[in-house]
Amino acid sequence: QVQLVESGGGLVQPGGSLRLSCAASGSIFSINVMAWFRQAPGKERDLVAFITMGGSPNYADSVKGRFTISRNNALNTVNLQMNSLKPEDTAVYYCKANIRTSRSDNLVPYWGQGTQVTVSS
Repeated sequence: QVQLVESGGGLVQPGGSLRLSCAASGSIFSINVMAWFRQAPGKERDLVAFITMGGSPNYADSVKGRFTISRNNALNTVNLQMNSLKPEDTAVYYCKANIRTSRSDNLVPYWGQGTQVTVSS
């Protein structure tokens, strides 16, 4: 069984910063891409950023220059440092990881339970 657990959400004023963390645990052989998505009320879940196993990051245009994604392959964790936060960044943030549970298994996407980020004065 594989589990992803996010932490670090909360309430922050515009211009502030938050750091989200996500830890994968369980029967893990390898993790390919790790990513952060977000979903605002009444909207679809959108990709925020992803990072490859080799550490190459990619960002949505709306967060480029403000957010930084990083990962620790030894600890099976992925982080999202969010700076210069705006009210439009308010959403539930979800961690996603494509995980192989054994050498012969296919990659399977796993999701965390989500953590609320609210940017408001």
